[in-house]
Amino acid sequence: QVQLVESGGGLVQPGGSLRLSCSASRRIFSINAMGWYRQAPGKERELVARITRVGSTNYADSVKGRFTISRDNAKNTVYLQMNSLQPEDTAVYYCHARKMERGRWNDYWGQGTQVTVSS
Repeated sequence: QVQLVESGGGLVQPGGSLRLSCSASRRIFSINAMGWYRQAPGKERELVARITRVGSTNYADSVKGRFTISRDNAKNTVYLQMNSLQPEDTAVYYCHARKMERGRWNDYWGQGTQVTVSS
């Protein structure tokens, strides 16, 4: 079982930056993949960024070059650095973890943190 807690959301002007943090209750070295999803009003939840246990990453096309996912294994924390934020980035951002347990994939979600980009 993995518990996830997000922090770092808030209100920022267009062009500004935020860093989201996701703290896990288990060693993230043992988690197969972690990522960030977001959901805006009227839209489906979408994958923003993902990082695997071995360190490979991928990003949604809409955030490439602006967002960076990283991790600190010693702190069991994953980060999402968001630069050049746009109003279209406004959403609730959720931390996600996928872990193989007892021979089966399990998915875990944080409670979400609101990011609002507005003038």
